[in-house]
Amino acid sequence: MTLVTGGTVRTVRLDGDPRLCVDHNLAKHRHGQGDPTHRRLGPGRWWRASRTPEGPATSSWVSLADGVRVEAWGPGAEWTLAQAPRLLGAEDDLASFRPAHPVLAEAARRHPGLRIGASDRVHEAYTAACLEQVVTGKEAFLAFRLLVQEFGEPAPGPALDPHSSAAGLRLPPAPAVWARIPSWRYLAAGVEQRRSAPLVRGSLRADALERTLGLPLPAADRALRSVRGVGHWTSAEVRQRAHGDTDAWSVGDYHVGGAITWALLGEKLDDAAATEVLEPYRGHRYRVQCLLGMHAGRPPRRGPRMTLPTHTPRATRGRS
Repeated sequence: MTLVTGGTVRTVRLDGDPRLCVDHNLAKHRHGQGDPTHRRLGPGRWWRASRTPEGPATSSWVSLADGVRVEAWGPGAEWTLAQAPRLLGAEDDLASFRPAHPVLAEAARRHPGLRIGASDRVHEAYTAACLEQVVTGKEAFLAFRLLVQEFGEPAPGPALDPHSSAAGLRLPPAPAVWARIPSWRYLAAGVEQRRSAPLVRGSLRADALERTLGLPLPAADRALRSVRGVGHWTSAEVRQRAHGDTDAWSVGDYHVGGAITWALLGEKLDDAAATEVLEPYRGHRYRVQCLLGMHAGRPPRRGPRMTLPTHTPRATRGRS
């Protein structure tokens, strides 16, 4: 399979490492390796399908020596190209970032091209974050894949070409479609009501979610958390992806707080300790999370793994 041409093309020039900018910023929008909306072909080479304010778009992202070549198809192609620098983090400002801790300083030295990008697609980030609440990544990614395959649509352009490396890419469902999915279909995909209910509520308020892009980041956080069922973690995940919020660290995550304290303090502690150790980096706490995740990894696992549920319709395959 090969990349096809014929779309609208733009080359985005970047101060940072183009490959790192592509891989980091598109990976946070991919929900597992089987995500029908994103496909990674190799280092710095991706396909992406998204809904834009101007309509659906399929886009290819290829890192070059001095930038990123972006090609797009569909009604949203022009919007995608105009927005591409923001998604790649070209507007990310590192001027006030001072990594004092030796581990963090080394991480910043090894990954100088890291930029935090913004998709400017709040509802798309919101639906994924709702599905990822309070469950393992494996459960969330499976649910996303099943729901997009059933309720999404084929992406435009090369995604319709069976000989293209984009063949089969799908658009995520539109907000109105997410809102109309029956509760039993959510359950069949393994999504219980505590996740599907805020997803539906937010889908009914999709226009209001998109308007948070025009708010100061603290106000955007409050607006997102005004949706019943959305807490600090879900809001942070949305702002990381859609708003490019460099301070929105994943407070409340099962792993992140312990990984941060292990990297910076040498022991795995709770979110309160992570919040304290991150305070000197306020404004860049999500950046710190990303750098440490790339450089220091996670602390050793000494306890049992989280188990997957065995009582949902998906797990029981309909058996009582």
